[in-house]
Amino acid sequence: MKNLVKNAALFMAATIAAAPALAQEATTAVAAAPANLGLKPIAAAIAISVAALGGALAQGRTAATALDGIARNPAASGKIFTPMIIGLALIESLVIYALIIAFQLV
Repeated sequence: MKNLVKNAALFMAATIAAAPALAQEATTAVAAAPANLGLKPIAAAIAISVAALGGALAQGRTAATALDGIARNPAASGKIFTPMIIGLALIESLVIYALIIAFQLV
């Protein structure tokens, strides 16, 4: 345990000591970049993350419900499987629409 703490302290000291050596002057490429992007990148990130979270939760619930139905009645697996796949495709299309909107925002 002492060795681990010693190695961690040595790593942090080396990282802090190397930071000024890796610093560089600002170049003209940085100055040419747009100065104010606003909140659009944050809005795009929130849009895609909420859409992906909602899509993942919906797909998980859809698959769990379909598998539960198939487990209760194995003979109905053909009638449950096709609507489940269509539902999953529609859920995924909403996430793809959110991705397109996020790209349009940025």
